[in-house]
Formats: sequence, structure tokens, C-alpha cells
Amino acid sequence: MSKRLAVFLCGAAFFLLSCQLSSIATTEVARQLAAEGVAHEDAIVLKSSQPRTLDPAKTLGGPDGALGHIFSGLVNLDTDLQIQPDLAAGWQVSEDGLVYTFHLRKNAVFHDGKPVTAEDVVYAWERATNPATESETAMTYLGDIAGVAEKIAGQADSISGLRAIDAHTLEVRLTEPVIPFLAKLAYPVTFVVDSENVSEPDWEHSPNGTGPFRLQTWRDDDLLVLARHDQYYASPARARHLVYDLGPGLAMAMYETGAIDLVSVDSGTLERVQDPNNSLSSDLHTGPGMCTSTIGLNNRLPPFDDLRVRQAFNYALDKERLIETFSNGNALVAKGSLPPGMPGYGGLTGDGYAFDPEKARQLIADAGYADAADLGILTFSTQGYGDVGPYITAVITLWEETLGVTIEPVMLDPFTYYEQLYAGNIGHFYTSGWCADYPDPQNFLEVLYHSESRQNIGGFSNEAIDDLLDEARIEPDAQKRIELYQEVERRIVDQAPVVFTSHGLAAVLVSPDLDGYVLTPIGVPQWHRVAVQRGD
Repeated sequence: MSKRLAVFLCGAAFFLLSCQLSSIATTEVARQLAAEGVAHEDAIVLKSSQPRTLDPAKTLGGPDGALGHIFSGLVNLDTDLQIQPDLAAGWQVSEDGLVYTFHLRKNAVFHDGKPVTAEDVVYAWERATNPATESETAMTYLGDIAGVAEKIAGQADSISGLRAIDAHTLEVRLTEPVIPFLAKLAYPVTFVVDSENVSEPDWEHSPNGTGPFRLQTWRDDDLLVLARHDQYYASPARARHLVYDLGPGLAMAMYETGAIDLVSVDSGTLERVQDPNNSLSSDLHTGPGMCTSTIGLNNRLPPFDDLRVRQAFNYALDKERLIETFSNGNALVAKGSLPPGMPGYGGLTGDGYAFDPEKARQLIADAGYADAADLGILTFSTQGYGDVGPYITAVITLWEETLGVTIEPVMLDPFTYYEQLYAGNIGHFYTSGWCADYPDPQNFLEVLYHSESRQNIGGFSNEAIDDLLDEARIEPDAQKRIELYQEVERRIVDQAPVVFTSHGLAAVLVSPDLDGYVLTPIGVPQWHRVAVQRGD
């Protein structure tokens, strides 16, 4: 048998197996929908992994998933990334920018019909900032409010900057006039929860939210079904149900057989579906994504407490080769932190840390490591089960070949990966990256690199950069503020706190049965605005 024929037969066998598996998965999804009383003709069906949590205070994800459709906050970002009223019908801001007065919608109710009040907002924010809640995001998104820092530190019993004036009026006092304060309130940690509900055992499987959908069913690692909340204060959801298949199955194959309505397209599939002769080409949506992939460096731990070593590992990685190999060129080399489309992007000049093995090796020598063995065995924390993924394997191999170093991967449970990172279990390197939660450079530069930020996992610290970040946070002049952030980014890149790798581009297939979906560079809650129009 020729090698070509053997490859063809193996490929055909794999294709048939994939079809069989997808057919089984499709049948199973249909069976589950019927058992839940869900009509496929009026349901949006998506593929997802098991939610880490449905607690807004504890989530590390954005508002575009199930959680962001069960719960809601004072404001949200629309598909044009503009701040819009949500639970708040409107607000006023004092002349000094320190006091926000929010007016809640009088028709806003929880899923059980109970009215939403200003006291509910106060409770939710007090709970999120309670040290016992152990929120990883409360300080980042609520920390501008007076008294939050003290509450999180356990030095106060309440947030001094919050006052419920009456049932539908909330006063919020800030410590300084932070420009993107409103945009930060679109993040889930600010969402309203019901005090009675969250005190119940296993409440996440029966949450009493305020969003456009209520939780109907959640079977772990199997199925999550949301049903339309008919008393939703804004326009009711256009679809009756929003379904997440949490079980096994090949997402792309399930999409091709009609079992699910949307699937992300990886680099290996993109070229195939871009072919105009492919029936899927008309389903393809592409656009920029506000994400930056990096490889984290432990700035607290030798040898990465030395700037020269951090710079050396940036120069020693052939990022263009990685993008070509793993993204088929469908990504951009990252010269710094800010992604394309983010205000302030484009302030960096030159080639950044272009691949330069000789310069990398010289920097290692300048740092006092004449022999790569002197660096010792370096550890790389990454998530997964079993074997290390091909991308991380390639990164390690490139560094070992270029610098002569020894790097050992450490596999961490994906379900608890970020908890372990926040706990400091990061080794010398860790898999990293960031996608914008709101379209402001603060969301990258301050959140990731200010020495006091909780999200500064690698422990980078630079007093001069902190001072510039503090200045930019409250600068009212838009142009000057962008210039400050561009200067901050230049300084951060010079300090190489991480290895900047790439900016990804978004690509998804969207079923023609869906009407109203918009591919956005930042994930926003929008499934309640999408209708199902399935043919007979």
C-alpha cells in the first residue's frame, strides 16, 4: 500500500468517525432539548465547557457567557462598545467627577418578581468586597469607590462611598475622578445578586438574577439551559431559550451538522472555511480582537528579577514563526501590551523584540550567566491534563535551542489554573494573556502592570510607571491621557515584564438561522437581542 493511499484511508476513517461522533452528539442534544421542553425552533444552542462559577463576584470571565445573561449591573457595553444604561435608567456626575448618582429602573425585578432596589446594589458590592468572598476582581473594578480598599483589607465593615438615598437612587463617591469608572461597572463583579438567594446552599444552581434569562437547568458537565425572563425590565429576549451543551463533542463537527449555532474557528480550519466554494464561507464572521497573548515571567524570582534576562527571553523567541505555525499567519506579532483597536495603540516604534538570538545570548552573559547551565532548571506552569500542548512545547524548544537553557513544564489543573496563579504558583514562566473588558488602555496597562494591581501576577514593579499610571487614570484631557498611556506602554516594553507574543484575530461561524448576532472585539451580553429563524 502506498503511503499516499494509507494517509487517505486514515483521513477518510477519521472523517467517518468524526461524522459518526457528531451525529451521535447531534442526536443527544436533540434528545436533551426535548426532555427539557425546549423547542429547537426557538432556542439558541451553543457549545461550552463547564462554568467555573455562576457567582458574579468570583468569576474571572466577561459578561458574554451564561452568567452575563442571568445577572445584570447598572450599565453595560453594547455591540458598539458604548456604555449604555442597564439596571440604572440614568445617572448624574458631580462637577469634580467624584460623585455618581444612579437612578434605578422602577420596573426592574429579580427573576422571582421581587423589585430591585438601591440596597440590593449596595449589598452586592459589599458582598463582592468582603474578604470572605475572596473575589479576585473586586479591587480592580470596584476599587475606585471610597472605602472599598479598606473593606477588602478587612479594615472596615462597610463601603463608606455607597449610600442608598431611596429605593431607586444610589450615590457612589470615588476616591478620585477616575475617567473609565462607568466602563468598569460593566464587568460581572459589579452585578446585582439577591441577598436571600446567595445565602442558600448551592445557590448557584438556582440563582435569582435580574438578567434577560433565568436558569432553568444546570447539570454539571452536561447541559445548561436558560429560559427567557418575561418580566425583564428592557426588551424581552427574542429567543425563548439559550442552551449551552457542556458535554463531550467536537464543536466544529456539531456546528456542521446543525447541533449548535456558533463555533470559533481555529487557524487550522480558517483557510478551509474561507474558500468561497465551501458552503460554510457565508457563515464566517471575522474581525479584530482586543486580546494580547503573552508568556508571563516571575519578576520576583531569579533570574527574571534581572531586566537583562527578561529582555533576553523576549529576543530569543521567534514570534513570527510561532504565528505562522500555530495561527497560519492569522495573528499579529505583539510589540507591546495594547492590541489593535484599543485607544493608544500605535504608540510603539521600531521592531520591538524582534528575533535576535545573538543579542539574547549577549544579554544573558551581561547578566552574569556565562553558561546557560548557571540559570538552573526553569519551570513553566501551564494548564492541561497529560501531555504539554504543542504551542508550549514549541516555545520551550525554541528557548532551549536558542539559549541552551533547561525548562521543565509543570501541568496545572485547568479548572483551578487561575486560582493557582493568583496564589503565586507560577514558577518561572506561566501561560498568560489578556482580553479587554472595556475599551480603555487602563484595562491593560494599569490592570496588568501597576505594582498594586491584583492582576499583576508576575510581580512587576516600577515606581515611575506607577506614577504615570496614577496620573493617566484621572487626566481629563483625552489627547493628553492617550499620550500618557503611550509613554507608559513604551516604558513597560523597555522593562519586559512579560514576553509579548501576539494579538489574535477573531473568527466564528454563525448559523444563518440566527438574526442579530454581532461579532465584537470585546465580549458583551447580546444573546437576548438575537432571534432564531429556522427553516422547516
